[in-house]
Amino acid sequence: MTGRNNGREVFEYALLRVVPRVERGEQINAGVVVYCQARSFVAARIHLDEARLLALDPTADVVGVRAALHAVEGVCAGGERAGQAACDAPGQRFRWLIAPRSTIVQPGPVHTGLTADPEGEPERLLDLLVR
Repeated sequence: MTGRNNGREVFEYALLRVVPRVERGEQINAGVVVYCQARSFVAARIHLDEARLLALDPTADVVGVRAALHAVEGVCAGGERAGQAACDAPGQRFRWLIAPRSTIVQPGPVHTGLTADPEGEPERLLDLLVR
């Protein structure tokens, strides 16, 4: 497959959104999760703009939101930081992280792309879509 894509690999990604007050429908992008099956690679990058979050909801639990976002990074990293997902394959961890949920930190829809640098995509997408 790599040859047909000019040295690029297929990857999937989803934004991580913070929805402080579901009834208002407001949200901010706070991270991205990237998965590349060909490289067995999954990673998350996080950037929480606390001022924007507090502008949407002055009572938002910033510490709790940060903990939830860092937990996503832990699941991606695998090992002890992944908790019950420690032994799961990268694709399983990605699918679990992008499953719809009704918590304050929610995954957005999954998108796909091609890249020559799957390991660089999380930072590139964070710069493009979150910061």
